[in-house]
Amino acid sequence: HLLTGSPPCPLPLQMLWLLVLTLPCLGGSVPVTSDPGPGTELVGIVGGHDAADGKWPWQVGLWVFDSTSSKWNLNCGGSLIYPQWVLTAAHCIRGRNPETRHIKVQLGQVRRSYNDSVQVARIIRHPNYSLENEGPEGGSDVALLKLEAPVRPSNLVRWIRLPPASSAFPPGSRCWVTGWGLMGPEESLLPKNLQEVEVPIVADEICRQQYLRINKVIQDDELCAGSKGRDSCRGDSGGPLVCKWRGTWVQVGVVSWGSKCGLRKFPGVYARVTSFLPWI
Repeated sequence: HLLTGSPPCPLPLQMLWLLVLTLPCLGGSVPVTSDPGPGTELVGIVGGHDAADGKWPWQVGLWVFDSTSSKWNLNCGGSLIYPQWVLTAAHCIRGRNPETRHIKVQLGQVRRSYNDSVQVARIIRHPNYSLENEGPEGGSDVALLKLEAPVRPSNLVRWIRLPPASSAFPPGSRCWVTGWGLMGPEESLLPKNLQEVEVPIVADEICRQQYLRINKVIQDDELCAGSKGRDSCRGDSGGPLVCKWRGTWVQVGVVSWGSKCGLRKFPGVYARVTSFLPWI
């Protein structure tokens, strides 16, 4: 989800599951992605816990160089979908002409680690993604990153299977989302360990009706997942939403946007992977 707003810090304990719309307590250490639209925010894990080594071997972290601060920041997630290709969110890639030398990919580690990150050789944003106006709310919020060299599979590094076009995940299906984003508005530090949380798939029509109440449109190439206190939140954009299909993990969504975090009536919004299979 994208970043806007400016609530006071700290917030009351009972609001721990809400999104921090901006994080003054973190100062300049917080990475920021592309210009947000109104009422949206970046995302990170709410209601989750530490993930074990090798449990989600396709999870990657995107380290992006901030030329203003001359620092590398882990500002998004992604997934290894082929030996040399990473799937992430288009809004994680800043600027009209992003430079590959400013993006590196962390593989096979649950702890934040810039060391041994892999250089990106090519960036491909979906051609229908809106760079200027709607942003992720306009849909097509996916991008591919080609790595400089194919990676070798191991116990800690493996690519995630993409779902068949015919696969369906009915409302209530229990899926998992992972990332290094903030776990709540009162957290003053980003988690060092990868977080995981189980989230239910939400019916398309229910999600559309809920978001229409705040004048937000759920696109046909998007799906919704999450429940009160269990959601993706700030810092996890581009990360994978995975579900079991016939006994195998497949990636069904890419963390994209939403209204706040962990709210009962506003689940997280994800790019629907099956909508992009021909493009991928």
